[in-house]
Amino acid sequence: MEYKIAELSDIKATLKLHAKYQIDSIEEEDKKDGFVTTAFTKEELTQLIKQEQGLFIAKEGEEVLAYVMSASWEFWSKWEMFRHMIADLPNLSYKGVQLSTQNSYQYGPICIDKHVRGTKVLPNIFDFALKHMSKRYTILVTFVNQINPRSYEAHHRKLGLDIIQEFEFNGSRYWEMGCRTS
Repeated sequence: MEYKIAELSDIKATLKLHAKYQIDSIEEEDKKDGFVTTAFTKEELTQLIKQEQGLFIAKEGEEVLAYVMSASWEFWSKWEMFRHMIADLPNLSYKGVQLSTQNSYQYGPICIDKHVRGTKVLPNIFDFALKHMSKRYTILVTFVNQINPRSYEAHHRKLGLDIIQEFEFNGSRYWEMGCRTS
């Protein structure tokens, strides 16, 4: 398994994986094992790669089996959910540090092909992305929809992310989670 920062040539394979697990296109029987709620375009992934170097992938041959997106709050600010989170940052602290757009970044979504779930792919790609993002930020922030318990367990139990707060947005409940990058 190769872990790397994605290049433009990796977009097509990343979108193929994404489509398998995106809430609008996932097979119904696979939803219980986790899903991604946000849809992404080729243009958005191009921007994520070019401007943020924030698409981290795990590949076998030409197939992308996992990805993690990580980027500045500025990148995410075009989506309403992230604008909501950005507005709330001044009200939050993590391990005694006041959160801001300068010291924290948004991690996720993350997507792992069901054929490699339960292996070391999750901790490996998480650590790979965290190492690269730690050069720019001290705190990782993410959220998990409370109807996605598999993702919660993976991030809280397996990866050790702490709950910063619970919040509601557009009628859904979320856990906001975080960790230090080093």
